[in-house]
Amino acid sequence: MVTLKQAASKADLKKFVKFPFKLYKGSPYWVPPIIKDEMESFDPTKNPVFKNAEASFFLAYKNGEIVGRIAAIINWVEINEQKIKKMRFGWFDFEDDFEVSKVLLNKVAEIGKSNQLQYMEGPVGFSNLDKVGVLTEGFDHIGNMITWYNHSYYQSHYEEHGLRKEKEYLENKFLFANADPKTFYKANILIKRRYGLRELNFSSSKDIMPWVDKMFDLFNDSYAALSSFVKITDVQKEYFKKKYISFINPEYIKFVIDKEDQLVAFAIVMPSFSEALQRAKGKLFPRGIFHLLKARKHSKDVIFYLIGIHPEYQNKGVTAIIFNEYHKTFQEKGIVNCIRTPELEENVAIRQLWKHFDPVTHKRRRTYRKDLR
Repeated sequence: MVTLKQAASKADLKKFVKFPFKLYKGSPYWVPPIIKDEMESFDPTKNPVFKNAEASFFLAYKNGEIVGRIAAIINWVEINEQKIKKMRFGWFDFEDDFEVSKVLLNKVAEIGKSNQLQYMEGPVGFSNLDKVGVLTEGFDHIGNMITWYNHSYYQSHYEEHGLRKEKEYLENKFLFANADPKTFYKANILIKRRYGLRELNFSSSKDIMPWVDKMFDLFNDSYAALSSFVKITDVQKEYFKKKYISFINPEYIKFVIDKEDQLVAFAIVMPSFSEALQRAKGKLFPRGIFHLLKARKHSKDVIFYLIGIHPEYQNKGVTAIIFNEYHKTFQEKGIVNCIRTPELEENVAIRQLWKHFDPVTHKRRRTYRKDLR
């Protein structure tokens, strides 16, 4: 018999965070989070997302052992402002036991119905910058710090319990050697001349900080047309600024500005921390921090995390400026592989950006939904 317990105490939340360490023990592909960071992301006093969202965390037990977990999430901005009556769920992990996954999903449905919501969707996080989607292809590729990895049996559990595909995401990668500068160098010069644009590069995190709010505003404008997009709030901007920007290599953040020094495009790339996180085993100390700092400086794989272009400049070739700057930086650092984060299959425009680099789709993931009415 499967029983549920809400993880409300700090001790239970730690069990919630550490359950995947047991489930994926020995996996060469699963990338563990830093336990302290994961705990803080679930703390309403530290993560500003809880000003507009609420979450309940549940652990499934069988024979006295933890066999599954799930987070049930309500984003009130999405519901009240966008009028999307969605019950979210994420951090959904379980042993290959249909009774376990059923009990966990039923709890999410129960909360959704009690709040008069129309459907549930997952796995998703609190916001657009969280992890998304259950992996359906690419189980033999290492994960990364901004995606979930899961066993191949997960998909059958979703479908067994009556959930159907909602959104499809593609993950692509390409060799840096495929990025022939001939395809964007001349365009970069022409676009800058035609629209009066120029690149903005950085050598320190301190120099980036005055631009970060503008960057998040541009991110909101760039993706507003995509389905289920929830804007980043001012409070969240401050949180992300403190938590992430100072840790990203400043030379991996590229901006494009106009004659009035207004931001029209940006891109953020991160070194791959996958192997460093595996070595850290969820802890920064005593050795984890050294593995991460080494990867930050020496990783030959990079992940394209975010790219945003002002709606007025979309489809005008502005990305040629960004690619030209990255090419110079990557060449200096000896980068080998370029990896893209999950992109909506329906986002044809973003796929067009990469067509000249011969990308390979190495992973697919999706979210599932179930009506609650």
